[in-house]
Amino acid sequence: MRILDKIAQARMEEEKLKWEGTFAEYLELLKEKPWIAQSAHARIYNMIKDAGVEEDENGRKRYKFFSGHLFGLEEALERLVEEYFHPAAKRLDVRKRILLLMGPVSGGKSSLVNLLKRGLEAYTRTEKGAVYAIKDCPMHEDPLHLIPNHLREDFYQEFGIRIEGNLSPLNMMRLEQEFGGRIEEVPVERIFFSEDRRVGIGTFSPSDPKSQDIADLTGSIDFSTIARYGSESDPRAYRFDGELNKANRGLMEFQEMLKSDEKFLWHLLSLTQEGNFKAGRFALISADEMIIAHTNETEYRSFIANKKNEALHSRIIVMPIPYNLKVSEEEKIYEKMIKESDAADVHIAPHTLRIAAMFTVLTRLREPKRGDMDLIKKMRLYDGEMVEGFSQADADELKKEFADEGMSGIDPRYVINRISSAIIRKGVPSINALDVLRSLKDGLDQHPSITPELKEKYLNFISLVRREYDEIAKKEVQKAFVYSYEESAKTLMENYLDNVEAYCNRTKLRDPLTGEEINPDEKLMRSIEEQIGISENAKKAFREEILIRISAYARKGKKFDYNSHDRLREAIQKKLFADLKDIVKITTSTKTPDEQQLKKINEVIARLIDEYGYNSISANELLKYVGSLLNR
Repeated sequence: MRILDKIAQARMEEEKLKWEGTFAEYLELLKEKPWIAQSAHARIYNMIKDAGVEEDENGRKRYKFFSGHLFGLEEALERLVEEYFHPAAKRLDVRKRILLLMGPVSGGKSSLVNLLKRGLEAYTRTEKGAVYAIKDCPMHEDPLHLIPNHLREDFYQEFGIRIEGNLSPLNMMRLEQEFGGRIEEVPVERIFFSEDRRVGIGTFSPSDPKSQDIADLTGSIDFSTIARYGSESDPRAYRFDGELNKANRGLMEFQEMLKSDEKFLWHLLSLTQEGNFKAGRFALISADEMIIAHTNETEYRSFIANKKNEALHSRIIVMPIPYNLKVSEEEKIYEKMIKESDAADVHIAPHTLRIAAMFTVLTRLREPKRGDMDLIKKMRLYDGEMVEGFSQADADELKKEFADEGMSGIDPRYVINRISSAIIRKGVPSINALDVLRSLKDGLDQHPSITPELKEKYLNFISLVRREYDEIAKKEVQKAFVYSYEESAKTLMENYLDNVEAYCNRTKLRDPLTGEEINPDEKLMRSIEEQIGISENAKKAFREEILIRISAYARKGKKFDYNSHDRLREAIQKKLFADLKDIVKITTSTKTPDEQQLKKINEVIARLIDEYGYNSISANELLKYVGSLLNR
C-alpha cells in the first residue's frame, strides 16, 4: 500500500501549494516575489537555468536540465538556450519567433519537447516557477492584464514590471458585470501546468486538411448557449478551448507544422509578432506562449522553396538538432532505451552496446577532407579519445568541415530494434557484440531508406567495427589471462626497471647466477617497448620518463609498482600475452582440455565474470571467439 500513501502525500503537498486571493492581495504577493510575473519564455529559460549549469574544460556550457535524458547534443542544446531561450527571456525580438527544431528521425526533437513539457509541469509546482491567473479563466489569463493601459507606466514605476497584452473579452465582461469595474476584487489563483488537464501546455497535430477545423487552434462558438446569451459575439457563448487558448502562459507544441494547411500557419503570424490572435467575433485575444515545432530537413527545404510561405520564413528560428556523434553518448542512449523496455533483464555482454554505437556513429560521419585522417580516427577524436598525432583542436577543426554532419545516418531506434531481434533470435538471455553486428547486417535489407550504395558502405562499416571488436576481445582475454600470471607480470616489470636504471645511469647489472657484471639487456627492453609502439628514436626519452616517475614516487615516500605507469603496464601486459599466446590458443581451442588447462580456463572465466561484467555464457563465448582469432 506504499504507493497509495505516496499518492495521498502528493495530493496533500499540492493542496499546500494552492493559493487564492483578490487582485489586491496578489499585488502584495508580487511585491515580495516579483518573479511570478515572468513571461512564458523567461519561465522556460529560468527552469533550465535553475536546474544547474556546468562548464567543461573548453568553456562549453552543459545544462543539467537535459542530463540523463538527451545525450551527445550538448553543442546543439547550448546554442538553443543561448541563442533562443536566453534572449527571448530578456524580451528581445527573438521571442516573436516560432522555434522550429529541424533534424533527422529519432534525433531527439520530440524528446526535447516532452522534456520541456514535463519540466514545466514540475517547475510550476516550485516557488520560483509559480504561476498565478485570473480565477475561472479558461485561458488562465495573467492578472496584470486587469491594469488599465493608461496606468501601466505608473505600475512600472512602482513595481518595475512591464505589462504586455490586453484583457480578454470574457474577463472584460466579468470585470464589468460581476465586479462593477473594481479590479482589486477580482479573484486570482495559483495554477499548475498540466498537459493532461490542458493548463499552460498545448499540443496541436494537423490531420486531414479537409476535416481539420481552425477551432482546434482558436476555440469555437458554443451554439447551445446562443439562445441564452442572445449573440454570437457574447464571450460567454464562446468556447476558449483551442490549443492556443489552453497553452497561454506556457508552451504549445505544433507537431508536423510544415504539413499544416496555410490558414493554420497564418494565425501564428499575429501570435508570434504581436502576441495576439483572432478568434470569433472578438477583438484580438492576447496570449503569452512559446510556439515550438519540429520537422525534418526535407520538409523544411520544400517549405522554404514555396514562395507562398515567405511571410512565415522571417517568423521562424530554425535550430538544427543533429544526431549524436559521440560513441560514448550513443551507448547511453541505448542503455536508457533498453532500461525502459522489457529487455532490461537480458544480459548484454560488455562492449556490445559500444560496438553497436561505433557502427551507428560511423554512418553519421562525413569522410574527412584531410589525407592524414580517416573515419575511425575522426570517430575517436569526436569521442574525446587521444589519437596519436592529433589533438582536440583538430576535432574542432573537423567539425567545421561539414555544417550538415549528423543530419543523416542510422537512427537509434533501428539499432534497438536489431538488438531486440538478436535477443529473440538467440533464444538465450545473453547477447554479445557479434550477435548484434550480425543482426545489424541482416536488418539492412529491411530498412526502407537504405539504397544499394548505402548498404555497401554500411557493410564496410560493420567490417571496420568487427576489427575494432577483435582487438577489444583479445585485450579483454589478455587482461584476464595476465592477471592469472600476475606474479610473472610483476617479475617482468622489475627486470625491465633494473635494466632501464642501468641504461640511464650508464652502469652495469650483476648476473644473479655468476655474479659477473653484464650490460643492460637491450633486447628485453625493446621487446617490451615495441608492444606500445615506442620507436628506436623514442626509447631513450621513454626510459628517462620512467626513471623520473620512479624518483618522484620515491620523494613522496610512495612505492613505484605495477599500476604506477599506465603505458608501461600496458606494454608489460602485451609482452606477457605475446609470450602466453600459444598457451591461450591451446587452452581456448582444445575440445577436451586437460586438468591444468581446465583450471586455467575456469580462472579466466571467473575473472571475466567477477571483474569485467560478463556472465558464464558470454565469458565462454568470448574465450572461444578469441581462441578462433588466435588460431587464424
